Amino acid sequence: MVTDNLTHLAAFAAVARHRSFRRAGAELALSTSAVSYAIRALEERLGVGLFHRTTRSVALTEAGQRLLERLQPALGQVHDALEEMNHFRAAPAGLLRINATRAAVHTQLGPRLARFLLGHPDVRIELAQDDGLVDIVASGFDAGVRLHEFVPEDMVAVPLGPPLRGLIVGAPAYLQDRPTPQHPRDLANHECVRFRFASGHLYKWQFDRDGQALEIDVPGRLTLGDQHTVLQAVLDGLGLAYVLEDAARPYLDDGRLVAVLEDWSEPFPGFVLYYPRQRQMSSALRAFVDMLRGPV
Repeated sequence: MVTDNLTHLAAFAAVARHRSFRRAGAELALSTSAVSYAIRALEERLGVGLFHRTTRSVALTEAGQRLLERLQPALGQVHDALEEMNHFRAAPAGLLRINATRAAVHTQLGPRLARFLLGHPDVRIELAQDDGLVDIVASGFDAGVRLHEFVPEDMVAVPLGPPLRGLIVGAPAYLQDRPTPQHPRDLANHECVRFRFASGHLYKWQFDRDGQALEIDVPGRLTLGDQHTVLQAVLDGLGLAYVLEDAARPYLDDGRLVAVLEDWSEPFPGFVLYYPRQRQMSSALRAFVDMLRGPV
């Protein structure tokens, strides 16, 4: 009975995190039907519905939300107790769930995954690529990867690479019949391809020169939510865009893009891997952090 209760509660927490029976099953290594059975058995035992289900969505009921709030601390303690046993193992093991932006995966995180997995055969990694501002604790992730400026203050942050630089870039054809901006405020006279995070936050372009900082809400008829799509729009001549220099560098080198306002583009802290300060680290996360802090 106790084992069944723990299994059913773990299934409930996973479905609540993912809002999906299928993704919960993938996390727990169970079939979708097994997860559905566990939730149904838990609801029957409690005598209340925990989820609103449709063919397209899964959402917590009021009772389900209350149960999740009460369960999370207890499940966290169970998780920590089990992870503490890994200290007695000869090698790290278990599932490591990381939520990272696409740009960080392509430039910093991705190249390190193969080396880590080859060196730690008992560790599994689930990597979610998400450009939104995610609450990693509420979403059930062990760690996140974001630009340093977006990391909550109560997290431990481990640098993933050197400082980054943002550049304003455009296609030569776009700039051919337009005046090249000499000051960030000149962007008011240009088409700008804007970027909106998955959270709904519209990114305002930031500039620094000799200690002077500006933040510009640029005009533009096109707003996108993916950096690669932004770059393609600029290559197609649809306007100027603010992008990371690393992403734009191949196109700058071959002449398909040019940079403007470079004297207003100073380096800033780059991507970091971050995790909760108070929560006990799993053996898998500890090994991953140790790799990041070691030689490249």
